[in-house]
Amino acid sequence: MSSLWIQNARVIDPASKRDAVGDLFVVNGKLVSALSEADQKRAKIIDARGLVACPGLVDVHVHFREPGQTHKETIATGSRAAAAGGFTTIVCMPNTTPPADNAGTIQSIKDAVARDSVVKVFPTGCITSQLKGEALAPIGSLKRAGVVAITDDGNCVQANELMRRAAEYAKMFNLPIMDHCQDHSMTHGAAMNEGVVSTRLGLRGWPNAAEDVIVSRNVILATYTGAHIHMQHISSRNAVEILRRAKSRGVPVSAEATPHHIALTEDALVGYDTNLKMNPPLRTEADRRELIEGLRDGTLDCIATDHAPHTNYEKDKEFDVAPNGILGLETALAITLDVLVRQNGFALSHVIDLMTRRPAKIVNLPSGTLAEGAAADICLFDPEEKWVYDAIAGHSKSSNSPWHRQTLTGRVKTTIVDGRVVFENGKIV
Repeated sequence: MSSLWIQNARVIDPASKRDAVGDLFVVNGKLVSALSEADQKRAKIIDARGLVACPGLVDVHVHFREPGQTHKETIATGSRAAAAGGFTTIVCMPNTTPPADNAGTIQSIKDAVARDSVVKVFPTGCITSQLKGEALAPIGSLKRAGVVAITDDGNCVQANELMRRAAEYAKMFNLPIMDHCQDHSMTHGAAMNEGVVSTRLGLRGWPNAAEDVIVSRNVILATYTGAHIHMQHISSRNAVEILRRAKSRGVPVSAEATPHHIALTEDALVGYDTNLKMNPPLRTEADRRELIEGLRDGTLDCIATDHAPHTNYEKDKEFDVAPNGILGLETALAITLDVLVRQNGFALSHVIDLMTRRPAKIVNLPSGTLAEGAAADICLFDPEEKWVYDAIAGHSKSSNSPWHRQTLTGRVKTTIVDGRVVFENGKIV
């Protein structure tokens, strides 16, 4: 029997409303209330004095690029980046090559996870065949194969009737739909937020309305079908208000915000740094403020990284043609702590809730808790430690991060999955 004894930590578990200095005990990968005398003698002891111990972080929006795009990331490298960021549970997107629109591809991903991953990785399946938005994927078969949600991710379904049918099937199989809310007719050729800054930089603008109209569509369909529709990486202040009103009526919708959208605005693009190009784009200060308020009042349910690796040669292009997306896993905790706790007065337990229990609830996973009997998925971090993030030396296969070489505050020290230490003091164990 293996045992673990974490001593003297500030234990924060929003699921059980625990926030106090104390110990955590693990036997055979499960959290227990205490160790027997025999277990104490054989236990691995971690002195966590000065550290926070919380449930392992949960990210419901990650791109691991396998199969087919492994020059950018693999399940092996992506899971190591996740562990370095304190994440123990990951939900990966289906826009791989080929897309994850059938049971065979899902099984291939699960096999790679079992073989290569150091954290828990759960697949999603496509809403439509080949991500083309023309015909539904076999949603029942995907559910039986083990997907935890369906989404076309960056290929937002444009046909409203098709999305309605998808919602009906998702409701039947008790699967949440995750939707990247973008009206493609309004964003063709767009590279950044539409406004004064885009005009000054000579780049085609991407209006908030492209997000707002799809969020509105999804609220209507969730109301009509009863399906749970989750809105990915919300960036528009108008969309936040649409969701706020929908939730006040009990509509089964949820939504996420990313660390980069709550930390940065379009003003950061003045240097045409393609590591700041993303979808949806960085928006205005008014949008950023409303995202923070949405996280404060529960309109936005969780933080998700939208970790989107790209190679240097793909990003090293003119801003207009460079791909969208940035890394997020290794910096998410530090950025979120800085914006929400230090700058906006959120309680630390609230932020941990946004990154553990709440995202796990969206995809119906038992993660995000330190309750007795739960899997011993634990993150130990120092909320005050300053460190310099080096994206090139990081654990991801790519390095497209706007925080490269910046000093961040709040550092993950140890990540534990099922009672096993997988990351400790900067290294994968």
